Amino acid sequence: MSQMALERRSVRRGRALFAPVVLLAATCLILALLLTVRTTLPIGPFYWDLYIYFDAANRIFDGQVPGVDFFTPVGALGYYLFSLFVWIFPAGQPLLVVQWSLLLVSAPLFGVVLTDIDRRSRFVALSLLIPFLVFSILPFNVEEYYAYPGVDGFGIYNRQVSLLLYVLMAGLVFAESRRTLLVLVAGCMLALLFTKITGLIAGAVLCVLAVAAGRLAVRTAIAAALVFALVLAGLELWLGLVSAYAADILLLLEKNEDSLLPRFLQAASLHFGVFASLVALTGVLMVLNARAFIGHARDFARQPALSRVPALFDHDALWLGVALTAALFVETQNTGGLGFIFVWPVLLQLLTRCGRWNGRSLGLVLTLVAASSLPTMVGVMHRAARAFVGQMNYTVVKADGLKNLAAVSQREAIVQHAATMLEAYRRFPDTWQFFADRDELSDFTLYTDPDFQITWLLAAEEAVEAIKAYERANGVRFETIMSLNFVNPFPWLLDRHAPRYIAIGADPYRAVPDPGASVLRAVGGADLVLYPKCPITNANMALRDLYAPGLAGHRLVSLSPCWDAYVK
Repeated sequence: MSQMALERRSVRRGRALFAPVVLLAATCLILALLLTVRTTLPIGPFYWDLYIYFDAANRIFDGQVPGVDFFTPVGALGYYLFSLFVWIFPAGQPLLVVQWSLLLVSAPLFGVVLTDIDRRSRFVALSLLIPFLVFSILPFNVEEYYAYPGVDGFGIYNRQVSLLLYVLMAGLVFAESRRTLLVLVAGCMLALLFTKITGLIAGAVLCVLAVAAGRLAVRTAIAAALVFALVLAGLELWLGLVSAYAADILLLLEKNEDSLLPRFLQAASLHFGVFASLVALTGVLMVLNARAFIGHARDFARQPALSRVPALFDHDALWLGVALTAALFVETQNTGGLGFIFVWPVLLQLLTRCGRWNGRSLGLVLTLVAASSLPTMVGVMHRAARAFVGQMNYTVVKADGLKNLAAVSQREAIVQHAATMLEAYRRFPDTWQFFADRDELSDFTLYTDPDFQITWLLAAEEAVEAIKAYERANGVRFETIMSLNFVNPFPWLLDRHAPRYIAIGADPYRAVPDPGASVLRAVGGADLVLYPKCPITNANMALRDLYAPGLAGHRLVSLSPCWDAYVK
């Protein structure tokens, strides 16, 4: 074999080795290995949202079906993925487990897209892969709710939705194979439906535009819709999952009847820097492409035909405007997430077409593309760097009775302050009762404070120890445990069971429907119902009042200074 042939083979091997799909697979393998290592992360705002997944996983292991056997605030996919991963990686840091579990769905779908794109442009494929990996790996939102660095245990559903929409948008913009698009659209739409309904709506809008613009063939769209419908029919016949999920969505809509307009304004203001840049870029593209658009519109008006529709809709400004609207809609339901990341494929397409412009027009487009894309990437990476560097000087929270639930750290001063606050909650309950009686929190941003999150962990460990002590002293064992609190990881921590039909993520003002007869019977059948007092809050009192009819057959006992319990 000649030297030239050997060199060509070497180049081909090197190119294959660094193919985007290979890099994606290698990254997933590395992440899986990291989940086998015990590690801690710096606790951040609303971190207890993460504990909802433990409640759901424990119920799933008991044979309960989300939506059918217990009320959920979102779709079931994330809970099933977490259940699988926490079973495979029991030592993994829980936030990393839930963050990376989505890759089981998103990575194969994205791999199909990357393979299709890489045949034509490795630059484009890598330019799509790098942001996807950054946002998939790092457990951080765009929004920042606390000054000291820490990870984001909240907004998990929203991050998952944004990542799935990113994969969908990348395929709709750049993929050409009909098979690729069929798998992509069917897979992403199913995943979006069972992650969060707002994601499905946004995805449907993008798919409609893709059909109108000729990027997604009508036959392919129909085939994807048939696959989508068949899978839903199968899940409904097997588990009754679809109708139960639809019922949960309707109940949530009844609990959250606020107008969308204020939410749109809030989302736009929260992300104003990126939003304003995208609006400006859309306007600039409308001006730059006005002549071509008007020409296509005239042609269609003179001789309407289906073959002329794609030319009318396949315009940069329209793609960007629709993507921006879809992203803003997703953000109306979010308190934390990844903002507008799935607009990047449209921006990348602009960069590949920038040869159409020159001079000031080119400079303006490039500037606005940078202003629309870089802040999100840089912001998330900056937050991650601060958190991981800052953690070097942090103290690990000591709560050995909570398994890996407490695999967190924070500044020594904050940890000490949390311990002091726990003592204050124990010694001066009347103070916190005063606030709760007035339907107020002692601090308007209480749940965002890491010291509250640490205090909750310390109080939870006290509950675990108190339950075990009560059982030993009284010769009993509580098989079913419920908590009149936002989260209930105690069945998981104690290897027990949670009662059926009780809502997880129990926000009484937004996500807990009025209990019916079956729910109250389940409450009445619970062996132990915990009532937290460190601190006493209006939300916990509201839950107690909501479920009070089901507690009539229980007697109230004091387990510890921080916990009362209704014992059957």
